[in-house]
Amino acid sequence: MENVKAFLKKKNVEISVKRYLVDALGAMAQGLFASLLIGTIVSTLGKQLGIEYLTELGGYASAVAGPAMAVSIGWALQCPPLALFSLVAVGNAANVLGGAGGPLAVLVITVIAAECGKLVSKETKIDILVTPGVTIFVGVGLAELIAPGIGAAASSVGQLIMWATELQPLLMGMIVSVLVGMALTLPISSAAICAALGLTGLAGGAAVAGCCAQMVGFAVMSYKENGVGGLVSQGIGTSMLQMGNIVKNPRIWIAPTLASAITGPIATCVFHMTMNGTPVSSGMGTCGLVGQIGVYTGWMSEIEAGTRAAITGFDWAGLILICFVLPAVLSTVFCEIERKMGWIKDGDLKLD
Repeated sequence: MENVKAFLKKKNVEISVKRYLVDALGAMAQGLFASLLIGTIVSTLGKQLGIEYLTELGGYASAVAGPAMAVSIGWALQCPPLALFSLVAVGNAANVLGGAGGPLAVLVITVIAAECGKLVSKETKIDILVTPGVTIFVGVGLAELIAPGIGAAASSVGQLIMWATELQPLLMGMIVSVLVGMALTLPISSAAICAALGLTGLAGGAAVAGCCAQMVGFAVMSYKENGVGGLVSQGIGTSMLQMGNIVKNPRIWIAPTLASAITGPIATCVFHMTMNGTPVSSGMGTCGLVGQIGVYTGWMSEIEAGTRAAITGFDWAGLILICFVLPAVLSTVFCEIERKMGWIKDGDLKLD
């Protein structure tokens, strides 16, 4: 057993929640952003502006989502070059065979294939054949065996959440908004979770609301301590920057979380805000305004499909209120109440 542990350490194979569900998941989200997400945004711009080149460019970027996710995961797992580059084929196979739940299939299969590639790396004199051979055979073989099942399971869970949200928009709007919003602030990837579950529709709208509540909420709450720089870095960057302060004083998390518990149901019950763009956008909030762009692309897709006549002023009002105004106002009010109660003190929200 000691020899096995020593070998795994030598090969940098660390079996841990942090390595697989924090580092790998976070990197996967970046791979998604650098392929499917940016591709969708550019393609949408091309269609709206009538620029065919942008539409084609966006299509090329979106088409390599699987390989991009796999290589990102491999990078997070610190794969040696030959194993890392071989993950391109693995990611493509897992994403294609995983169907709607492709991102989750990519995560699971890439982790296994990457670790196998690391284990054999530089163990033979024909490493240039062995490492990519093992990585690809293991990865693609697993993709053929289990990717359809993983994809179907993830898709089923996502469909169940979306069905439940349609059935009980008040309760599920609150639950989805709070949980996805908290996932965005935690050192895991809410975007990757939404992508893996294929979370769209009303549930996707609630997820957007929750993420916006966390990002805009923390940005506005901490303006006294962090100024414009903090406002921008959290408001269109990530509320994850507050994680260190949350560990020191968990009560600072109450205000934006309460805000998300209110904005989620308003999004589902009042404005019926849906995310029918790419599922990954559901977990992005105001990060680069990706969540809002996703809602907009969903509107345009519905118009093209004939299920929506036009984008109304009510639609725009809902988007602005849910994503910006209500999170700022509600979080500020709740934060001030906590300050008066002594639960939040000056400096508790200060970013290093």
